[in-house]
Amino acid sequence: MGVVEEHDGWSDVRGMAVRFHLAEGRSTDLVSMTLPVFFAPTPKTFLDFARKARPARCRRETPWEKIKDYLRLQLPMPDPYPGQTERPNEGAIAFANDHFWAQAAVLDASSIGAPVSYVRADYHAVHTFVVTGKEGEKRQVRFTWAPVAGILDTDPLKPPVDAYLQDDLKKRLAHGTERFTLMMQIGEAGDDFEDSTRQWPPHRKRVMMGTLTLDHVPEDQQALCEKLSFNPWHLTPGIDPSGDPVLKIRKDVYAYSSNRRGGIPCPFSGAKG
Repeated sequence: MGVVEEHDGWSDVRGMAVRFHLAEGRSTDLVSMTLPVFFAPTPKTFLDFARKARPARCRRETPWEKIKDYLRLQLPMPDPYPGQTERPNEGAIAFANDHFWAQAAVLDASSIGAPVSYVRADYHAVHTFVVTGKEGEKRQVRFTWAPVAGILDTDPLKPPVDAYLQDDLKKRLAHGTERFTLMMQIGEAGDDFEDSTRQWPPHRKRVMMGTLTLDHVPEDQQALCEKLSFNPWHLTPGIDPSGDPVLKIRKDVYAYSSNRRGGIPCPFSGAKG
């Protein structure tokens, strides 16, 4: 799924991976994206979705076609960007119209917009994790990075601009720091702990866990960014994966991806650094 070409100004999902360096040489990862929910509840349904959402030739729907979509309570097709000839929207929206559990993520992904900056978007770890307190009590939680600068997207009525996100980040950090707050949402009885397509109610208790401060952009993007290997199963004692089947398969998928792209070996890849 997805398009190979990068377009900073197009409506699309962005991701952020953070590694925490802990005492005694230990570390743990948190992998997140700008959607609050995932596209499918199981590995098989996600494979079905990915096959249907492969990029294909796109066209602009007529106003009448959009009206008919609304009357059928279906998602209308967003207009292509100038020069855009293919995208995953057609297949993804058709799939979501037939599978209710994909609708929230597909709707968000097709209308999420483009952030004015990497530090003006929120990032969700999506899956549920199980944290254990000092008295042995366990809680099901989800994590979100909230930008201290606030969330802001570009104006969808203006022509999209490309190749500005990296430059914006460098300019911001050349004049100061940017911060994210790590928020932990605590699940309650009745919340789905094993289905990442289902969002929890907004009034669930949230706990501020700390602050991430960005102060510079590494010069060597390949060695210090692109070649790094993160894994949502790279956890520390006291934080465990839930029974979410999509989270379970991501352990091996991330390790396979790391090996295939020649990255620094993932902790679960079996390769030696």
